Amino acid sequence: MSLLKNSLVAFVLLGLLFVSGEAAAQREIYSDSIPFKDRLYFGGNLGLQFGTVTLVDVSPLVGVMITPRLSGGVGATFQYYDDSRFYGSEGSSYGGRVFGRFNVLPNVFLHAEYESINWEAYDYFVEDFRRVWSDAFFLGGGYFAPFGNRGGANFTFLYNVLHDNKTSYYAEPYVIRVGFVL
Repeated sequence: MSLLKNSLVAFVLLGLLFVSGEAAAQREIYSDSIPFKDRLYFGGNLGLQFGTVTLVDVSPLVGVMITPRLSGGVGATFQYYDDSRFYGSEGSSYGGRVFGRFNVLPNVFLHAEYESINWEAYDYFVEDFRRVWSDAFFLGGGYFAPFGNRGGANFTFLYNVLHDNKTSYYAEPYVIRVGFVL
């Protein structure tokens, strides 16, 4: 009964995120109409998981509205992970990204992003872990669910066109992200 109740609550909350009117975070931007500081937005992802597999993910970002439909920005990523089931599965990764976003509709956007992550990859030749840089170029799109005057949640679906099973940081070329902006 409790599982059914929790599932129902989660379904209702998720549904409320998709019910939106006007995209409150999208403002009319003309050459000098809004100061630069008011066109900035901040956000990112925060992930926490504890137990047999521990993961802490902090990925802040800052962006700027260039036109009413185009924005761009930069972000950083830091992750700590520890999987107690396997030897050598504790470590950290860090890196940065540059992104661009174009609003096709008020709440629907296209997204392009270049990301570089430093992580501990297993080297089969020396049978040990070593730190490497892994690059990714993501293309995709998403949905912006506004709440409040400026904030909202981003649901982004991306495909890494540089994915390589042997060297990529991500296990699959598809990445789904949920993040927040203010």
